Amino acid sequence: MSPWACPSSRAIRRKPEEKVVSGHRQNFSLDGDRILHSLAYSRYIDKTQVFYLIKNDHITHRVLHVQLVSKIARTIGRLLRLNEDLIDAIALGHDIGHTPFGHDGETFLSELSRAHGLGCFSHNVQGVRFLDMIERKGIGWNLSLQVLDGILSHDGEMHAQALHPFQEKSFAVLEREMKEREDGPPGDGRPMTLEGCVVRMADSISYVGRDIEDAIRLGLISRSDLPQDCRALLGETNGTIVYSLVEDLVAGSLDQPFVSFTPEIAGALKTLKDFNYMHIYTHEKVKRQSPKIRLMFRLLFEKYLSDVEKGDEESEVYGEFLAGMSPAYTANTTPAGVVRDFISGMTDDFFLSQCHRHLIPQMNTSIF
Repeated sequence: MSPWACPSSRAIRRKPEEKVVSGHRQNFSLDGDRILHSLAYSRYIDKTQVFYLIKNDHITHRVLHVQLVSKIARTIGRLLRLNEDLIDAIALGHDIGHTPFGHDGETFLSELSRAHGLGCFSHNVQGVRFLDMIERKGIGWNLSLQVLDGILSHDGEMHAQALHPFQEKSFAVLEREMKEREDGPPGDGRPMTLEGCVVRMADSISYVGRDIEDAIRLGLISRSDLPQDCRALLGETNGTIVYSLVEDLVAGSLDQPFVSFTPEIAGALKTLKDFNYMHIYTHEKVKRQSPKIRLMFRLLFEKYLSDVEKGDEESEVYGEFLAGMSPAYTANTTPAGVVRDFISGMTDDFFLSQCHRHLIPQMNTSIF
């Protein structure tokens, strides 16, 4: 492996493992397995990526995006001789904290979180919270610091030509960075490992072209709309865009303690991200249902908050979430925090079913 790689023997955990990790299941491989078997990972299957409330089986959902990030990141890591187990674990867990309805849902839940004194909602922070403090009924998975840090720092939406790891981290630093994200917009937030840097770059590589393909399939844009300089440098299909970006990143990062695109390719990627934002993510047809979703988030939040404050054990927030939860979680989480955690973990379908049950009047066949 590269001298800049993070060996599995360097994994740092909050608590010693009950059994010594040995044989083929090294530390970061164990973390990847735990993420795969988490309840939060199973809910990826019905989490929106960009386009929600659309009947089309070929549109990317969160579970496919995560698999693509893992594949692309492991390819880069193999060529740079990095730790693929660590890369895979970070990639598989990087979007665990996403709400139903993608980034719109994150925005709506953040508005409610701030209004109830919880600070900003960040899916990066929530991913760490799920895996470290909520899964297994509040016990958590005892994942390594390197994996949790990679999940917290995976910001693929933030553009950077190069990423240098910031190695001097601890669980205290991780908690401080989580608090900083809740208090306001994230700062630099560099991962502590080169593997984490690779996943962050792979996140951008995986979604930028794939979102274009989905938008073309839905008729929002045509291929000829793509900026000409981007088409010349990167290609005009997802396959050529991914290949061009991976080739450039690997060439600029070989035998280096950082990962880097060339300035020309980094500029083309930034232009393409800006194009996607303007012509896809904020498209009127994409945002048409947003006001209704925002209202449903608010009404469901208020309903569950009332249930928790009243101790209504018939509510789904108890039966689906709080039942059997560890005393440590319930003692350290406010009622509004419980509601935030419950709603953020929902799939799109479960969220809609809850809205249908609690917010839409039901026809009675008899009043007796």
